[in-house]
Amino acid sequence: MCLVLIAYKTHPDFPLVIAANRDEFYRRPASPAAFWPDHPHILGGRDLLRGGTWLAVDRQGRLAAVTNYREPAVQNQNQSLKSRGLLVTDYLFSKDTAQDYLDDLAERVREYDGFNLFAGDAVAFFFYGSYLNRSVQLQPGIHGISNGDLDYPWPKVTRGKQALQALVADSASPAAESLFAILQDRSVPADTELPDTGMGLQMERMLAPVFVTGIDYGTRSSTVLIVNHNGRVDFAERSFGPGGELQNTVEFEFQIDSRMETQRHGRHGNKAEGI
Repeated sequence: MCLVLIAYKTHPDFPLVIAANRDEFYRRPASPAAFWPDHPHILGGRDLLRGGTWLAVDRQGRLAAVTNYREPAVQNQNQSLKSRGLLVTDYLFSKDTAQDYLDDLAERVREYDGFNLFAGDAVAFFFYGSYLNRSVQLQPGIHGISNGDLDYPWPKVTRGKQALQALVADSASPAAESLFAILQDRSVPADTELPDTGMGLQMERMLAPVFVTGIDYGTRSSTVLIVNHNGRVDFAERSFGPGGELQNTVEFEFQIDSRMETQRHGRHGNKAEGI
């Protein structure tokens, strides 16, 4: 996934709104979002190559999302390392609070290529970047990330955050269709706005739009997740093929099961910094 946009505690009735695009090679096999037969409390898509997922939520309202961290000096992935998608599943399989899980992750961060990870729920939401090697608790506001630092102004991050800010500010109820519209932005920024991540100008141009449409690589899925103040979760995903052709749409709605919730205070207390 190469873009995650988050409106966290900015709307009085919707404490958590997420809009995210997953960019990947079209040939990499994946299944669309569903409740998993082997873990029926978890909802999300699945990577069928190495396991894991890019974004998932469980019936407690715990969720996680991951993006790669683009490191120009690291051109070839080390296949002996664990899949970054397992960061999401490992958190949701555990009974740890998000803060505890991320604190423990700091001790084994080198087991993965560079990544950005969000974990938590509508009450407390955290970010962990492998380049930081520490967790930070998100503060209320509009946040965004692609394959760089949190809230770093890459064009797609800036455009996405501005659009999400306007939607949340002007809407009594953020609609999935409006969030999908943000994620469909295919406009290409000017060359002067592009980041220089060591990929070359042509590749930077191809990767720069919110919605990527390359020949072999592009936006494979768009996901929107809306949590309201009563604990209802609305989840929708659209899957795409080469050229951005829509292939599949799924929608889910469920009520957070408060009986399953873990305690809000973790093993180590409240240590995370705010951001």
